[in-house]
Amino acid sequence: MILHCVFMKMPAGTSSADILKLYGAVAALKSFVPGMVDFKAGPNASPEGLGHGFQHGFVVTFTDAAARDAYLVHPEHVKVGDKIVAAAEGGLEGILVYDFEV
Repeated sequence: MILHCVFMKMPAGTSSADILKLYGAVAALKSFVPGMVDFKAGPNASPEGLGHGFQHGFVVTFTDAAARDAYLVHPEHVKVGDKIVAAAEGGLEGILVYDFEV
């Protein structure tokens, strides 16, 4: 299994509704991408204060690296990814992606 973790810095004033729309768009990819088996999302809830401004994030679980790789280039994912980049503070500078195998 691959956990694809995405953390976002959002501009001040970004509404909860706008963030939920982004999460919903990612979750909807499950119907397009074989091997995408789970999706979880939410605000940073860590009390440690080490989030470095990344207030929101999501984790997509894939059956394997091949499923993750197919997701990365899937046209529907590209559309959603563009929306996330456009919404993030500073574009790509406001996004952190970290994948690991479990």
